[in-house]
Amino acid sequence: MIKILIGVVIVAIGVITTLLVLDPANAASSAGNVTEVAQTFTVVVEGEVYASGSYTMKDGALMSDLIEAAGGLTSNADERAFYEDAVLTKGTTYFIASKYDVNDLCSTSEVEKVNVNSDDAETLTQVNGITSALANSIVTYRSENGLFSTLEQLQEVYGIGPSTYRKIRNYVILHE
Repeated sequence: MIKILIGVVIVAIGVITTLLVLDPANAASSAGNVTEVAQTFTVVVEGEVYASGSYTMKDGALMSDLIEAAGGLTSNADERAFYEDAVLTKGTTYFIASKYDVNDLCSTSEVEKVNVNSDDAETLTQVNGITSALANSIVTYRSENGLFSTLEQLQEVYGIGPSTYRKIRNYVILHE
């Protein structure tokens, strides 16, 4: 019985040693010859782009890269609702808001919007879905965390969940 146990231990040590020697990650790091591979991630874009959908982007990709991948902006895109130099975050669904009311067939009436980066709490409540408590939370959030760089950051504000975000996202802008 002892001979079998000693044999199993010796075989296990041999297998572990072999695996460590053959591990490509271990071999590459020991050679000091590590090649960096660009990491990728997936994001989704919706709204006023020509090809809404899911896109694979490289680390450090910007909103402008995503818009380009989606075929560009439609003529109804509201460029005040995003920053082209905003860095994308893995797994996020980005929304490009419309400038004109999508229910207006002639597209002559611009949607009334508030600026979440500069308007006061009272002005923010003009949007259906932003209560005075939410407006105060938005103002508090931006004073503690800085300006919003994407509309999607609104979901980090206490009280704004996915349904509230979807309700208000076409009625807010980030800059003039």
